[in-house]
Amino acid sequence: MNKCYQVNLRVIFCSVIFSIAIFLNSQPYEANWESLDKRPVADWFADAKFGIFIHWGPYSVPAWSPKGTYSEWYQYWMQSKALFGNGDFKGDEVWEFHKKTYGDHFDYYEFAEQFTADLYEPDQWAKLFKKSGAKYIVLTSKHHDGFTLWPNEQANDRGFAWNSVDTGPKRDLAGDLSDAVKEVGLKMGFYYSLYEWYHPWWRTDKERFINEHFHPQFKDLIEKYQPDILWGDGEWDLEYQRWRTPELLAWLFNESSVKDKVVINDRWGKGTRQKHGGYYTTEYEAGKTFDKPWEECRGMGFSFGYNQNEDASDYNSTRALLLLLVDIVSNGGNLLLDIGPDGRGKIPPIMQQRLLEMGEWLKVNGDAIYGTRKWKRAVQWSEGDQELDKSTHYLGGDYILKQTIDPPKGKAIKELFFTSKGSDLYAISPIFPKGELVVRDLTPSEQTKVNLLGVEADLTYQHIDGNLVIEIPHLSYDDLPSKHAWTFKISNIN
Repeated sequence: MNKCYQVNLRVIFCSVIFSIAIFLNSQPYEANWESLDKRPVADWFADAKFGIFIHWGPYSVPAWSPKGTYSEWYQYWMQSKALFGNGDFKGDEVWEFHKKTYGDHFDYYEFAEQFTADLYEPDQWAKLFKKSGAKYIVLTSKHHDGFTLWPNEQANDRGFAWNSVDTGPKRDLAGDLSDAVKEVGLKMGFYYSLYEWYHPWWRTDKERFINEHFHPQFKDLIEKYQPDILWGDGEWDLEYQRWRTPELLAWLFNESSVKDKVVINDRWGKGTRQKHGGYYTTEYEAGKTFDKPWEECRGMGFSFGYNQNEDASDYNSTRALLLLLVDIVSNGGNLLLDIGPDGRGKIPPIMQQRLLEMGEWLKVNGDAIYGTRKWKRAVQWSEGDQELDKSTHYLGGDYILKQTIDPPKGKAIKELFFTSKGSDLYAISPIFPKGELVVRDLTPSEQTKVNLLGVEADLTYQHIDGNLVIEIPHLSYDDLPSKHAWTFKISNIN
């Protein structure tokens, strides 16, 4: 046997052994939570911190519901004559609006033809998202009304066309945005509702709905667009055993085209939220933190879908949105901030403005946001009562202003928010300090430096009685590196 032949045999033998080792170590995920919950959430998600949610569909045509409610629930509010949210309602407000505006014989499904999306420019959307500083996008591929933003066979199994290619826009809205978002270097995800309010099978034969509609439709969305995120919702009516979601997720993680990269949330059956799945989700909440990646979702106002009934005063200010982001990130979470385009595909200017102003702040302060982790304490409180008023169902974004710059009498404020990267600490102040900034219970090392992000010079500091006391430079308004909040980077702490 010649030496060359012997070498080739060794190479083949080693390759076979290596392949067997990989196979044995690559345990396929089983269709149960004990197995599925072991799958880690990709690091990029915990690093991203800021994403954009998009609620868009036929409900964007009437775009109306009472303040404090979700306009994307228009069909359900109208047909059930019931309402739920912040406020006192008779229940028939949406039905009365619908009758007055469209007539009592105008069916919700007729909105599909008026949902034209004729002003939709996905490339411009993607450029705006990039400028906002967001790192990922989640589009409603299908909400609870069942209308899909992509060409899908199951969408039409109710007996008529109910997708964006066969009616209305005559366009693959989801595919076009997916291409544009990936082109600018952002991650692309899809929201997908498990149930549909008025699908005939859902109402009369749930097993058939699950087997012949939900499962194949889910797989079609995945294989067509290969998303980075899959955001389940509409799961609460049935236990996961009836949805058979563990079986579906096992397929997703073992066999699908995105098995090695896709990130999922926690909404896969009654009772699974904050217990099973991928990252955990909250919605119009505050004060939560978890021992794994998580995400708070909320709109700029109260509604996720565009609500023409909301006024400028109903929208959170840029300052409030940025402090929301900082508050969530200090607790180890991500903010998924929603926008609602109108039925023609225009993002309302007030929403564009908010995103652009957030992007300007993140250009200066992004180092304290992206790739950070929560520190041993999320915030530094002042003296006073820290209890948060949670009397409303959906907690408005103004809560953060009450906890920082405009506290009710006797209430404490969050003086500083903390994030960290290795041995570097970021202290984010909602108010620009005058004279000095005291970071309590912090010990510097001999290598510690302090900088104000956006200002080149090192800042002078002292270590007094266990506190780090930072001397604040005198800056004019025009010299301030950013608006709304200011970040002090404290490097190489003990």
